[in-house]
Amino acid sequence: MPLYSVKTKLSPEKAIQKAIDFFGEGGLGLEADAAEENACCAYFEGGGGHVRATAYAEAGKTVVDLETREWDRQVKQFMNEIA
Repeated sequence: MPLYSVKTKLSPEKAIQKAIDFFGEGGLGLEADAAEENACCAYFEGGGGHVRATAYAEAGKTVVDLETREWDRQVKQFMNEIA
C-alpha cells in the first residue's frame, strides 16, 4: 500500500475536513468509517480500495499522511489541492 505525505498551511482539522469533502459522499463517493473519523484522522472505503488520512502539526505546518490502495491518482490530486 503506497504511503504519501504532504505539508499544508491548513490546520489538521481543516485538512481532515478537506479530505472528507474530497473523498467522501460529496466528492468521490467513498464510504467513510465514522468509527475512525475524528479531528486528526479519516478512513474511506470503496471501489475495491481505501484511503486513510492522518493530519498532525509539525514545525508550524500541518503534515497529512495518506495511505491508499487503488486510489493513488486521486490521492495525488488531493495532495496538489491542499499543498
